[in-house]
Amino acid sequence: MRNSLGVSLLVWAVATVAVGEEKWETVSTAPVSIRVRLRPDIPGGREVWAEGSMAVGLPHVRAALSNHVHFRQWMPYVTESRVLEEAPGTRLTYTQLDFPLISNRDYVLRVVEEEGHTEDGTVTFLQRWTPDSDAVPERSGVVRLRHNSGSWLFTPQGEDRVRYVYRFTVEPGGSIPGFLAGVGQKDAVLDTVRAVEKRARQLAAQSSPAP
Repeated sequence: MRNSLGVSLLVWAVATVAVGEEKWETVSTAPVSIRVRLRPDIPGGREVWAEGSMAVGLPHVRAALSNHVHFRQWMPYVTESRVLEEAPGTRLTYTQLDFPLISNRDYVLRVVEEEGHTEDGTVTFLQRWTPDSDAVPERSGVVRLRHNSGSWLFTPQGEDRVRYVYRFTVEPGGSIPGFLAGVGQKDAVLDTVRAVEKRARQLAAQSSPAP
């Protein structure tokens, strides 16, 4: 399963698509609804939109995604994750990814976290990120991804379930072997969602009082 993630993260960017095509393509309807479309302003870029639910409470999802330093312990293909700067509600992060068959990739992001409220007063959690690529010098042998932007939006559905909308833009970065385009598009999103849910449930279990 883990090998599919690294390849699939890049497959959106190398699939054959007519230039100027911007319609959403549905690649999955269950258990996660996933749509993909071309980003003609980014060479090889794709935008991904996923929606679904996780069987875990909002505080634990938030705790999992807010601790960037630990991403390397559980997020697929992340081998380095550092917080470079931090202030209330925002941080600058560095991440390196180790893929099979191709050069490692890395990116530098400005991450912002915000609370919101639904009409009935339910607290929601938004995490969004934009690239800040020049904040860290590029490394030899590592391809810098300069168009990594996106967001997670979580809305509680009771105490132990959340609804999420996960959107991001992906680019291939560097040269990609042509045969990678044959790998399924939805695997990367599914693996990432499962990893976040698994980590959040681990944190929930750790915070539960001992019987």
